[in-house]
Amino acid sequence: ALAPLGVRGLAFVGFPLHPAGKPSDERAKHLDEVGVPMLFLSGTKDALAELSLLKPVVARVQGKLVLFPDADHSFHVPAKSGRKDAEV
Repeated sequence: ALAPLGVRGLAFVGFPLHPAGKPSDERAKHLDEVGVPMLFLSGTKDALAELSLLKPVVARVQGKLVLFPDADHSFHVPAKSGRKDAEV
């Protein structure tokens, strides 16, 4: 496992797991080799990280996933959510 000197963990803010409309987990294969804790922050409506693919990746690398309801890849939320982007 890789653990660069001084790196204590990684935080992914909107990890782009796959291109929009092309679901795949290929972009995450290298994470299996990372030897530090990983935190993934993701919107539930992120077109670049389908939850059905992201959740198993996070579990596989023993990471932590924090979800932001109704948020997209840029953490934008629609007005109907009752929240503003700044709140997210």
